[in-house]
Parts: sequence; structure tokens; C-alpha cells
Amino acid sequence: MVKLNKIYTKTGDDGTTGLASGRRRRKDDLRVAAYGTIDEANSAIGLARLYTTGLPELDAMLISIQNDLFDLGADLATPDTGEPPAYEPLRIVETQVERIERDIDRLNADLDPLKSFILPGGSPAAAHLHLARTIARRAERLMVTLGRTDGEIVGEIAMKYINRLSDFLFVAARHANGQGRADVLWVPGKNR
Repeated sequence: MVKLNKIYTKTGDDGTTGLASGRRRRKDDLRVAAYGTIDEANSAIGLARLYTTGLPELDAMLISIQNDLFDLGADLATPDTGEPPAYEPLRIVETQVERIERDIDRLNADLDPLKSFILPGGSPAAAHLHLARTIARRAERLMVTLGRTDGEIVGEIAMKYINRLSDFLFVAARHANGQGRADVLWVPGKNR
């Protein structure tokens, strides 16, 4: 269990932050940017949840995802060095990916098929979920870049999870838009 007695430590005053291993990294380090962007996506989901009170099934899915995102942040904050760790690091596991896939399938079952791309918007919940989706995609891009960086490893299951997350958030936004009936459709070339 995490226990936070003191919120400010002053250890980051030099522009560094501590990873779960205790090692220090610059605050603009790619790994720190990746898990910071995961935190940003989590915050956007928290905003979306302000508008899901009438959608209890969706809200329950979102709270599960928010917890998963803390796990994903912990996963990224504990780099795999290829050596046996001193403790068992928290990692995203396949059952979390499977659950999000089931949630996507459940929400998608009630949606009309898309006939056009949709614009982010509609209901407040959908608008916030679309914002969270784009933040999740940015986190995914950072994780891909991090995984391609010499000496850095990003777990395969963590990559699967972040890829599924943006799919889930897209479907969730449509669900929040009255099962897609309030989606705002893209009209190609509308303003030419």
C-alpha cells in the first residue's frame, strides 16, 4: 500500500524525479514523459466521469481503467533492466487487456455502424472521452518511441493495453453520445 506523509520532498528541485527503483531521471526524460502522459489521460477520464452519472455501466468501466492506468504508470516507472529485480514490479497483465477488450465489445454491440468519421464532441461525457482518447494516443506514441530507444524496454502487454485503451475510449464516447445517435459526423469538404 502506498503511504504519502509528505507531499513535497524538494528532491525534484534540480529537475529530476525518482523512478520506482530509486534511480533519478530528468523530468523531460522520455520514460517520465510517457508515464506523465498516462497520468494526463487518467485525469481526462476523471473529468469525463463527472458526466457519466446516468451511465453506471460505463462509469464502472472507467473507474477500472483509471486504476489500470496507475498500474501502467507504475509499470513504466519501473524499467525492465533485464536483470532480476530486488522486488516484484507491478506490471500490466494480459487479464487487464482481456477485460478492456470485453468492455469494448459490450459497448460496441449497441452502436450503429459508422458511415463516416466522427468529430470529437456531442455530449460533455463524449467530448471529454475523445480528449482522453487523443491523450492516450500521445502516450502510446511516446511508449513506442521509448521502446525503440537503446537500453529501454517497454513491456509487450503494456503496449497492447495502451493501444486498446484508445479504442475503448472511442467506443465509450460513442456510447455516451446516446449509443452513437448524437455523434457529430465529419462532412468531407463541407467548408470549401
